[in-house]
Amino acid sequence: MSLVKFKRRRPFSNLISQDFFDVDNFFDNRGWGQDILPDGFWNGNVSEPALNIKESNDKFEIELAAPGFAKKDFEVTIDDGCLNITAERSTSEEEKDENFTRREFSYNSFERSLQLPKSVKQEAIEASYKDGILSFNLEKKKEAKKLPPKKVPIV
Repeated sequence: MSLVKFKRRRPFSNLISQDFFDVDNFFDNRGWGQDILPDGFWNGNVSEPALNIKESNDKFEIELAAPGFAKKDFEVTIDDGCLNITAERSTSEEEKDENFTRREFSYNSFERSLQLPKSVKQEAIEASYKDGILSFNLEKKKEAKKLPPKKVPIV
């Protein structure tokens, strides 16, 4: 079993060291023109949820940290071999009094896309959300599973 941690600053590491290809971050922060602008948004340093991927013999497990969201805030789709995760949440509060009006609002959203390996059964993907963690179980196809060693008799 292996745990793959995303490393933003290492060029092309997501292609070399793991089965999943992070479509959203392929061209982000690859050393080209970093720190030219002082604003973090324009440098591609937009906040995105942390992602862990664990592989076992028969499945992949993905955990995405997204605290503060509800199940209804997520939209998960599979399109052309790509797992797309989108979340959007907004809140607003207003208090009116004789002398003042107070309004507060917030808006949070993110998108992550992962190119799935060919070894995953796309029709058997399961997702759950509990305690701020969006979890996925991706079952591998039978031909992708590692078979136990077989002893060959010598005649």
